[in-house]
Amino acid sequence: MIKFYLWLNAVLYVIFVLWCTLKHAQTARATGFIALNNSGHSEYLVIYGGLQLGLAMFYAYLASTPALHGVGVVFSLCIYAPIVIYRLSTLVFFSPVAALTLGTAALEVVLLVAASILFLRR
Repeated sequence: MIKFYLWLNAVLYVIFVLWCTLKHAQTARATGFIALNNSGHSEYLVIYGGLQLGLAMFYAYLASTPALHGVGVVFSLCIYAPIVIYRLSTLVFFSPVAALTLGTAALEVVLLVAASILFLRR
């Protein structure tokens, strides 16, 4: 089950990398970045392309190395717990938000809950 969870994360990040890289202007607008100058486009692609690609690669490595499955679950908790705390806080302070933001929030909560369950079961 942990292996599946880690591969799921890797695949999700690859999907987001491709989507945000190939449709960067569209996804930037959909997530609330109204106007990006050249520096903004560069920064958006670095974070939503480069960083997420790095996360996909790391999750793939964790998934393919059974001895690191537990590390992968802890890594997920360390990544998703702060993201969810910040996400839920910002949803309260900046409501209403776009549907894409709400969908992303839901996915992040699901990934955090799954990581928590996997952590408690091991």
